[in-house]
Amino acid sequence: MARKAARKSPRSTTPSSGTPRERIIDALMALLAEQPIERIGLNDLAERSGVTLADLRGEFGSPLAVLAAHSKELDRKVLAEVDPDMEEESPRERLFDVLMRRLELLGPHREAVRSLLRSARRDPPLALALNAMAVRSQQWMLEAAGIGASGPKGALRAQGAALMFARVLRVWLDDDEPGLDRTMAALGRGLASAERWAGFLDDLCSLPKCIGRGARRRGRDQEEEAEAA
Repeated sequence: MARKAARKSPRSTTPSSGTPRERIIDALMALLAEQPIERIGLNDLAERSGVTLADLRGEFGSPLAVLAAHSKELDRKVLAEVDPDMEEESPRERLFDVLMRRLELLGPHREAVRSLLRSARRDPPLALALNAMAVRSQQWMLEAAGIGASGPKGALRAQGAALMFARVLRVWLDDDEPGLDRTMAALGRGLASAERWAGFLDDLCSLPKCIGRGARRRGRDQEEEAEAA
């Protein structure tokens, strides 16, 4: 695989600098490492980030909105660091590189991710919200790897990528090896499976066209038979 080892990241800490928006995002991730999202109140978030409730309301409407902003910022960082040397590699290799970089950036927030996944298992609405965020992010990750993520087929690809990455995250959470060997192996297996699914999806999406051509051909044959009669 292209990215052979991952850089070890520091543990998440309470924010002490940056813009109010950045401090709020960092504060939520720090709080998530300590307690489930359903226990985090707006006052807790304002206090931890060092802003007033008025300032918090001016930036975000809820902890989920803060989480969405964190996901968007993570997308931006990954996209800004796409390796141009990967252009000659296969789409699978490029996506492997992109997703490993995403995991590296998530490194300081491992306990926050663990907390979110635990909460999602017992809170279906939260699970749906997190899935929607994950699908949006994976659309960008796919595009960064040169894999189309627009239209109905792209939406299915992004959903599949989101589910695959969620499985990889569960391995990553307990992968204490410096090189994240178990995580890379899980990601490799997930991408191999996704590649096979993508081929099936291409075949599936071609069926309506084939059916349409067949129907038009049968219609012309019937017209010719009618004229001949």
